[in-house]
Amino acid sequence: MRHNHFRPLTDINITNLVDVTLVLLIIFMIAAPLIHSGVKVDLPRMQSGAEVIQEGILVSYTHDDQIYIDGNLVTGSDFENRLIKLWVQSGRKPVLLSADSNVPYGKVIGLIDKIKSVGVENLGLIVEPGKKQP
Repeated sequence: MRHNHFRPLTDINITNLVDVTLVLLIIFMIAAPLIHSGVKVDLPRMQSGAEVIQEGILVSYTHDDQIYIDGNLVTGSDFENRLIKLWVQSGRKPVLLSADSNVPYGKVIGLIDKIKSVGVENLGLIVEPGKKQP
């Protein structure tokens, strides 16, 4: 009678685990830039190409005079305090302003003045890209 001697498997095969982890990492890397805060703003259109900034603090000004910082509604009196706190915590990243196209020009300039008054120097305006003309 022959005895089969089986040795225990001491090596763990992690190839499948690494494959799944890399696939998930790729999915999150693709999906992360597509996730934006849920404030609906009808942006003005712009014909020429512009520099694209991916990171920063998003300030949204809606058509009904509501101001949001990174998707959170703020009051007019609390705006500067919340903005400077987030701006310092983020390491002084750029501030991106998206204002509804129906907001009067003077109100947008007033908001820009408030943003600049807290010390922000790197301010970007978000616009909707228009159709290229031939």
